[in-house]
Amino acid sequence: MTAMSPPAPRTMVAALWMLGSIFSFLAMGVAGRQLKGALDVFEIMTWRSLIGVVIVLAVARASGARRLMAVDQLGWHALRNTVHFAGQGLWFWALMSIPMAQLFALEFTSPIWVMLLAPLLLAEPLTRMRMLAAVLGFAGVLIVARPDFGHLEPGVIAALTSAVCFACNVILTKRLTGKATILSIMFWQTAMQSVYGLICAGGDGQITVPGLAELPWVLIIGVGGLVAHFSLTKALSLAPAGVVMPIDFARLPLAAVVGLMLFGEPMDIAVVVGGALIFLGNIINIRYGAR
Repeated sequence: MTAMSPPAPRTMVAALWMLGSIFSFLAMGVAGRQLKGALDVFEIMTWRSLIGVVIVLAVARASGARRLMAVDQLGWHALRNTVHFAGQGLWFWALMSIPMAQLFALEFTSPIWVMLLAPLLLAEPLTRMRMLAAVLGFAGVLIVARPDFGHLEPGVIAALTSAVCFACNVILTKRLTGKATILSIMFWQTAMQSVYGLICAGGDGQITVPGLAELPWVLIIGVGGLVAHFSLTKALSLAPAGVVMPIDFARLPLAAVVGLMLFGEPMDIAVVVGGALIFLGNIINIRYGAR
């Protein structure tokens, strides 16, 4: 083992946290698909955010956190949560429209969008290696999406747009983390998006309250979202991104298996091949960034 390698026990623990993140994201996908027809996208997002508010407040109370509701960065919180709300809504809408494996593969383009947007928003350089990573990533997108430019599938467009929104969210979060605590960011995220959800869900004059059949799936989405992001953050705190992020690629074949077994979605080799190219582009970017 070289001096630069993380200790094996830390790497193993990071891998376990990543498994928690992977299965939480998959659980959210299954739960969202199960709610199709029972709740609309905005209703799902509303109940998810309200559950998140309760959890964040409980954690803050138990830990004695301060400045939870600090308003000095309120404008940045509002911008970040508007972008994230749009991305999450498009993600759930795509989940109802295209196979899970295809959705997850297209979601993996988010780091590539971060790389391309960073020069504009964070003044980070766009190098030849990063351009190579972007070319590989978008070649993968063409294989996964197989677009008919005369008739682009709305679900594919929604998935790609959600990935761009998630990339912008990452950049905005990076700007906030030096000025606000993580719990404060999570509080404003859940609180603001609860309001956004209530406004959008109530646009038709009614908001469906989950019944006993829907409640477990709503709880899985609400808790799963927080657990997934916490687990990912914890894994990255224990091992380098170059070690952690390749594990996340396991989401793609697992999503294909889950889609086949639970929803009868066909196994599509093009999704796996395209996803592998997207993954390779991400790895090149991560390795180059680490150096």
